[in-house]
Amino acid sequence: MPIFFNLYYPIKMKIKYNNLYTHFIFTTLHRLPVIQNKNRERIEKFITGVAKNYNCKLYAIYVNPEHIHFLISRSPNISEEYLANIIADSSTKFINENKLTKGNFEWQTTCSAFSVSKRHVDKVCKYILNQKEHHKKTTFKEEYDKFIKFYEKTINIIK
Repeated sequence: MPIFFNLYYPIKMKIKYNNLYTHFIFTTLHRLPVIQNKNRERIEKFITGVAKNYNCKLYAIYVNPEHIHFLISRSPNISEEYLANIIADSSTKFINENKLTKGNFEWQTTCSAFSVSKRHVDKVCKYILNQKEHHKKTTFKEEYDKFIKFYEKTINIIK
């Protein structure tokens, strides 16, 4: 028996519960290490506030000299891309207005967003918060290449 949809009066579905965890990775323009450690926590707090203002919860964040990782559960009202743009635009403005880097600061125009199951939230948080130790042994390029290899079967590259 076919299901018919009323095209003239669509149902407005609201999401009451959600588990939308995303691990974002942003990189600085040309992957240059322009973010100084002394400004790391200030940038992390700012981004946490931006997430909260958009009804999202930031579980873990770590700002490295040339990239950041953060795990966030987002509101179902916004997409990953919209959230990434909000955070990138507002943090760029914040960093430049407060002169937290030498010269003009920019993020690359692309980022990565990986879905995380609720079961892996704690593991991903520990990974993000351990970035300082992690990068004593592994470069960002090695780390990022490993991510891409892990997810390559599910990544859909948009051109």
